[in-house]
Amino acid sequence: MMGPLGFCLLALAACQQGQTSPAGSSPLPQERPAMANPVYHFEIPVTDMDRAIAFYEAVLELKLNRETVDGYEMAFFPRADGKPGASGALAKGDVYVPSKTGAIVYFDVADIDPVLERAVARGSKILYPKKHIGAGGYVAEIEDSEGNRLALNALAD
Repeated sequence: MMGPLGFCLLALAACQQGQTSPAGSSPLPQERPAMANPVYHFEIPVTDMDRAIAFYEAVLELKLNRETVDGYEMAFFPRADGKPGASGALAKGDVYVPSKTGAIVYFDVADIDPVLERAVARGSKILYPKKHIGAGGYVAEIEDSEGNRLALNALAD
């Protein structure tokens, strides 16, 4: 499993592809390859890794892979290399502070209702109830076990 530094370096290499402007400086915008989904990796701050892993595995019904990267505890979400979209990790350390006011990560789920039920059963608060948003399907937001705002998206009901 690749750590955050490796993800960043790989993403940077993919963006630059060694192309430079005629003067040999930075890449020209039209020379950069098109990226369908520009977000490559995210990290969700946690204060109690065991509790956070138990929450995310139960609520999203997936398995996280625990590692230590540069001295920080991490738990990586599954990643399908070569497929569109991003993956990320739970991260614990002095630079990781849970919050409901920062960026919001949306998790794609098949059906929001059972995910909300599992989250509430694990002590989660619903911050934004399930809402239909047209062609985008449905969204909802919850508070995770660590106090972060987490969003859910489902294309069908």
